[in-house]
Amino acid sequence: MDPVQLFADKVVNNIEKVIIGQRRSIELMLVALFCEGHVLLEDVPGVGKTMLARAMGVSLGITFRRIQCTPDLLPNDIIGVSVYNQQSSKFDFIPGPAFSNILLADEVNRATPRTQSALLECMGERQITVDGVTHPLNRPFMVLATQNPIEYEGTFPLPEAQLDRFLLKLSLGYLDAATENQMLLNLRQRHPIESLQPVVDGGQVPELAARIWDVHVDDTVREYIVRLVNATRTHPDLLLGASPRGSLALYKASQAWAALHGRDYILPDDVKLLASLTLAHRCLIHPESALRGRTQKLVVEELLAQVPLDIGKAQ
Repeated sequence: MDPVQLFADKVVNNIEKVIIGQRRSIELMLVALFCEGHVLLEDVPGVGKTMLARAMGVSLGITFRRIQCTPDLLPNDIIGVSVYNQQSSKFDFIPGPAFSNILLADEVNRATPRTQSALLECMGERQITVDGVTHPLNRPFMVLATQNPIEYEGTFPLPEAQLDRFLLKLSLGYLDAATENQMLLNLRQRHPIESLQPVVDGGQVPELAARIWDVHVDDTVREYIVRLVNATRTHPDLLLGASPRGSLALYKASQAWAALHGRDYILPDDVKLLASLTLAHRCLIHPESALRGRTQKLVVEELLAQVPLDIGKAQ
């Protein structure tokens, strides 16, 4: 079995001891991990967003930190602060929660724009600059941010530039009746997270991430990705289409998805599966279109049906 697939299977099976009925979401989180990307989890409270992030950190055996975003949260509460040391007559840097492998920013849209911006450098460049000194972050490093799509009072919507930093935007959704019944049985005594143990060495992730680039992408599939992304930039319902970073996100996420399933090549179906998850949140809908009930996700799904895989079919 391929090392990436073996690693992923161990992690997924372990997380499913805590989070049931969400195998695809767990696999998508690993896609982001192998792509060294970040994930925005947008869903209603109580569906397991925080527990999923915590279970992943435990399963990988790497450092996990959680910050609860509130309007009074300051940038230094995330990245750290320099404190004057009277004995040495120098400033000592005290690292913040961002100096971890997995950082969970819970209810990220409740933080002010100033605090949200503190995440941009660490998400984009995997480093933090404080008082003119740049500190590299650990690898792997992934930001998992959550937000509630229903309650908007006291929130600060993420700007497009920050949304573009997230590789994937996921929604867990509700469990079906049978799975929810099983969840209640699993929780009738103590929570499974309390006995969860590491099953892999998370330090291997950078090495495995490098293998993702070796997954073959046929010219036809690569050109299909480019045409699909370009189509978002000319669609009449979209004020803003996906960025070139979106093209790269879809390209690399498709490679990671293929590797997770033991393939050294990607299929067009991989691209179609990941398109709305990687592109929709990078697009901006026209206000008039939004009033008609149109959404970015709906537009991307329509483009999947319209954009041909083979350019020859369009001629």
